Amino acid sequence: MTLPNTPSAAFDVSVEDVSVTYNNGTVAVFDATFRLEPGTICALVGINGSGKSTLFKTLMGFLTPAKGQVRIGGEPVAAAQKRNWVAYVPQAEEVDWSFPVSVYDVVLMGRYGYMNFLRIPRAADKRSVEESLRRVQMWDFRDRQIGELSGGQKKRVFLARALAQQGRVILLDEPFTGVDVKTEAAIVELLRELRAAGNIMLVSTHNLGSVPEFCDHAVIINRTVLAAGPIAESFTEANLARAFGGVLRHFRFDESTVQPHDGRAITVLSDDERPLVFGKDGHLEFKERRQHEDVVKARTTPEDER
Repeated sequence: MTLPNTPSAAFDVSVEDVSVTYNNGTVAVFDATFRLEPGTICALVGINGSGKSTLFKTLMGFLTPAKGQVRIGGEPVAAAQKRNWVAYVPQAEEVDWSFPVSVYDVVLMGRYGYMNFLRIPRAADKRSVEESLRRVQMWDFRDRQIGELSGGQKKRVFLARALAQQGRVILLDEPFTGVDVKTEAAIVELLRELRAAGNIMLVSTHNLGSVPEFCDHAVIINRTVLAAGPIAESFTEANLARAFGGVLRHFRFDESTVQPHDGRAITVLSDDERPLVFGKDGHLEFKERRQHEDVVKARTTPEDER
C-alpha cells in the first residue's frame, strides 16, 4: 500500500518553547523545544513522569500549552487533527480489551476522519482497512475480537489503524513492550518503510538498547528537553545520565575488570529490558537482534585495522 499525500520537505513537527501546566498547577513540561523533519524516526526517551505522555497529548491536541506553540506541517495542532495528519498507537494499558469490538472495526476507526457524521464506510475506506491489515499480516484475524489476540497481534492491529488513517505523523507509545522478537522486527521494518515514504515517527520507549538500531534522531526529556537531534549527538551516555538520574542500572567495565591486553572498556546502561552499551570513549556499541539473543557488534581493534 502506498501512502498518499507524502509529506513535502516543508512538512515538519515544530515544538517551540512549550510549557504545559495541569489544572492543579503542576508544571508537567517546561521550555521544551525540538523539530522533526520528514523521513525521521525519533525516539522519545525519559523516565516515567518525565513528560513523555504530556508531550504526546499536546501533539494530539488533548492539552494546550500554557506557553509556546506546536506546529504540524506549519499548522496549529487543531488544524492538523482535522486533516488527519496525526495518528496514535497507544500503550496496551490504555485500551479496554474487554470491549466487544472486532479487529476489522478497530482498524476502521482510523478512517472515521474521512467519513460523514453517520460513519458509513465507503469503498475507499474498506479498501484502506484491508490493505492496512494485510500489510501487518493480520487480515486473517479481521473477524476476531481484539481482546482474544496476543500482545504482539494487538500492537499490529493498532499499527494497522494508524496506516488506515494515513497520518503523516505517527506517535507510538511503547510499541515494543510485551511483544515477541518477530513482532518487534516487523514493527521496525514497517517504521523504516514509512520513513522512506517521508513520514515522521515519534516513538516513546524504555527499550534503550534498540534505539540506535532503528532511530535516526532522539529527544531526551526530563520535564524539559535536555537534548534533541541526530542519535550520535543526542543519544549519549552523558545525556542519558542527566535524564535518568540514577534510575538505570549502570555498570562500568574497565581495564581493572577485563583482560589487560583487551583495552576495550565499556559502560552498560540497563532498564532491565534491553541493555545499552557504550564504548570506552563514550560512543555507542550498536546492537542487533538474532532470534532470542541480543548481540553486541564487535568493535575492530587497532590490530584488526592493520
